[in-house]
Amino acid sequence: MRSQKVGKIKEHLWYLGRKEAGVYILEGREGAIMINGGMSFILPDVLQQMLTLGISAENIRKILILHSHFDHVGIVPYFTRNYPGIEVYASAPAWKILAMPKAIEIINNFSRLSAKQVGVEGIFNSYDIDWRDDISGITLSEGDTIDMGDVALSILDTPGHSHCSITAYEQENKIMFASDAAGVPYENLCFPSMNTNIAQYLESLEKLTNLPVSCLCADHYGYITGDEASRFVDLTIEEGRKLKAFMEDEYRRYGGDIDAAGKAITEYCYQQMPDYFIPREILEGVFRQMLKYIAKTVYP
Repeated sequence: MRSQKVGKIKEHLWYLGRKEAGVYILEGREGAIMINGGMSFILPDVLQQMLTLGISAENIRKILILHSHFDHVGIVPYFTRNYPGIEVYASAPAWKILAMPKAIEIINNFSRLSAKQVGVEGIFNSYDIDWRDDISGITLSEGDTIDMGDVALSILDTPGHSHCSITAYEQENKIMFASDAAGVPYENLCFPSMNTNIAQYLESLEKLTNLPVSCLCADHYGYITGDEASRFVDLTIEEGRKLKAFMEDEYRRYGGDIDAAGKAITEYCYQQMPDYFIPREILEGVFRQMLKYIAKTVYP
């Protein structure tokens, strides 16, 4: 079952944010961890929801970045600057990206573009949420654990959506935080966001099929529980293979013209997902990137 309801999902676990982007608070005996950094424009919602739900920002001891894209790191600057004791965790490739001036520029530009799309661009006048070079933290890789006392997260490397993507898994309650390494649960669809390396993306999903899941906490459009959660990784693999075949067909149909094929695929996706949260120019760029991968690997 899919839900975008803000509040407690189960004991020690809360969902905050908006349908376009959410964050999770997982609470343990030694404090709480915020999982995912969301999009910048959800910050006022998150702060109000924390107040309403009685979640104290002072109790958040850690933030886990699952990958470095702009729509997953947006509210991290606010919390690290206002609560400087918070530890931030990410993969080594993510920290490398987040230290690059060009990457920081892209994060800030895309964050503002997305805020404008939903009509809340004024948020940047109210909060200090631009990324700068003042954020650093702890590096994670496959096999590492984040221990919150009576709650622990195991880390898996799951590249493909981005080469810096990781997944966190809470074994006792079978909770998976896969970010965009798993599909995006838009309405009744599953959109496989295979941005950088299609083969790696599918290989990472195969790794995740070994884990029992009772709750899949997606970063966009809420979370999934019950039987659907247990099947969602397999569904993403199925939809990923379909999307790969569709992109290959479009690449051939447009005679290897990546720009033309990218526009056609983008138009098709917006027909299926008319109010998808990513601005058209960003999603079209993503598809061009995926088509370049297809051009190199499928039709060299």
